[in-house]
Amino acid sequence: MEDEEEFEVMSEVHLGCPPDSHEAESSRFHKLFICESSPSNDQSIALDEDGDLVLPRRRSRFAHSFTLTIQHSITSTLRDVGLQVWKAELVLSDFVLHKMCTSSDFDGTVSLEIGCGTGLVGILLARVAKVVFLTDYGDEILDNCAQNVKINSPLLNPLAVVNVRELDWMGQWPLQNSLSDCKDPKRYSWSSLDLEQVKSATFVYAADVIYKDDLTVALFSKIERLMSMGSKKVLYLALEKRYNFSMDEMEVVANGYACFRRNVREGQEEETKEAKLVGKRIDITEIPQYVKGYERGQDVELWEIRSAS
Repeated sequence: MEDEEEFEVMSEVHLGCPPDSHEAESSRFHKLFICESSPSNDQSIALDEDGDLVLPRRRSRFAHSFTLTIQHSITSTLRDVGLQVWKAELVLSDFVLHKMCTSSDFDGTVSLEIGCGTGLVGILLARVAKVVFLTDYGDEILDNCAQNVKINSPLLNPLAVVNVRELDWMGQWPLQNSLSDCKDPKRYSWSSLDLEQVKSATFVYAADVIYKDDLTVALFSKIERLMSMGSKKVLYLALEKRYNFSMDEMEVVANGYACFRRNVREGQEEETKEAKLVGKRIDITEIPQYVKGYERGQDVELWEIRSAS
């Protein structure tokens, strides 16, 4: 029986793909059109039902649009899903763009993206951040991510440092055996300086990383360890509920989402739940859609997560 990780899977997101293209290898380069200015240009004065002034949306700090060129596949094996662009990645991109346009919260920060895939979110962050770590597993995914960073380098903050690094959720942390100051460093390995910078990171990002229970458990073990290191950190995690028919429950369930919720206690839940992380859902209907050409749907969620301690 063929290993399930070799089955082909396809994201619903095919931005920039030719409509008649069906082979992953025949269309690896596509453009994502990003509008970085506020989508709303209506500056008229409005009053609510009580007669109070309704303030217009704050103007964007950036007055122009730009285009990212993201190399990605149409299909991949389950092992290589990081070669594709997925819906929650675009929702997280919208959130990051909105924060960048309306605040300076991400300016000059040290940030780390877990399961970065194509690198889209981290590349956006590198327009304002000081240091960005893009992490994933496997040379093909990391090579593709590094290529996307190179392609879009003219759009990045010239003072920003973007590091593409390998992070195996099943491996140990800290990554003492993969430090690049060893005698025989691997590509995408970590240096001692990298680990010190990660300790000082204030923001962690992840999107579309919830799809297999064993990987989800390993992921949150890494996240819990990471969040306890150095400065206080905030994790922004976007996910899409994926439903399957369960023979055990004899109904359609979202097992991956259930596994995620076992690891994260929502703010209003009783603290009796044994979870080392506490989170709150962000209302994505309040986040403008800067990335054009995709539908968010009803099953995408965005969470702000902190250490429960």
